[in-house]
Amino acid sequence: MKPKLIVFDLDYTLWPFWVDTHVTPPFCKERDGKVYDANRQVVNLYPDSLEILKHLKDNDYDLAVASRTGSTEEAEQLLHLFDMNKYFVMKQIYPGRKTTHFSKFQNAFNHCYTDMLFFDDEHRNIRDLSSIGVTCVLVEEGMNWDYLNRGLNLHKEKKSS
Repeated sequence: MKPKLIVFDLDYTLWPFWVDTHVTPPFCKERDGKVYDANRQVVNLYPDSLEILKHLKDNDYDLAVASRTGSTEEAEQLLHLFDMNKYFVMKQIYPGRKTTHFSKFQNAFNHCYTDMLFFDDEHRNIRDLSSIGVTCVLVEEGMNWDYLNRGLNLHKEKKSS
């Protein structure tokens, strides 16, 4: 059984930095197709991030973002510059507990927590959301195909037991 909503954190999950401390806004996309920060440093995603989002969207999964950052505008700017917004049905980007983000997802879509799959790099978020029934995968080296497959299989196993 597939998850009704797959949610991704941003910092150290889809991209290899904290948007509030490791890059300097404003950001811009140049003719070479690369995104740069104000210091002219290239800002990258993890290599598999865009392919994974496209694959999931092409296979009719609903995707969302849950990020605790206080740098909301900067995160939104990067999502726009990387052309990622087309993949997400909803975004929750603001400081606070991830349980608050997921409560808003639940209210918006009327999905049970057990029908959601979440990828994040922080143990505290995994712990908090696992305790309410969300299937969670700790992403320790950036989002990749192995983590995706692990999450989809884990969700399927939990739903069939």
